[in-house]
Amino acid sequence: MATTKTKKKPIKKVSKTTRKISKAMANPSSGIANNKSKIAPYKPKKNEKYMSAAMKKHFIAVLLLWKEHLKEEMKKTFDHLKTKGETYADPVDRASQEEEFAFELRTRDRERKLTNKIAISIEKIKQDDYGWCDSCGDEIGIKRLEARPTATHCIHCKTLDEIKEKQLSG
Repeated sequence: MATTKTKKKPIKKVSKTTRKISKAMANPSSGIANNKSKIAPYKPKKNEKYMSAAMKKHFIAVLLLWKEHLKEEMKKTFDHLKTKGETYADPVDRASQEEEFAFELRTRDRERKLTNKIAISIEKIKQDDYGWCDSCGDEIGIKRLEARPTATHCIHCKTLDEIKEKQLSG
């Protein structure tokens, strides 16, 4: 039997952030995007009114848990930036570190904006406006709200908005 030699591929240096993202993508239930998985999806009772007190209570719990998870992630990032702030002599190492920090800061900025949307959603629940489409006034739907608790448009209006946006952008 003849043996064939295979060339070994060079090992790439992978940052800690890249490993986290890869792990999260491999396991979507890991909670990196949001931490709603700790609360079971709401199962409406037969003949239950849309956005009943029980539904509102459920979505407040989901939103508060998600907000708390985002705050924890922000604190971890802040601590990481404080502790890993040393400068490297090697320009490549320094560039890698700066790119990792920039990526984390962009992620935290998106999460900060999401935290604001969560606060708006909680306020809408208090004002009895949560769960209703801002454009047409129809129900957004329990399944859509479970998937995206900060949704402000029903699936039909959101689809139309995306089609319009796509047409305008060319």
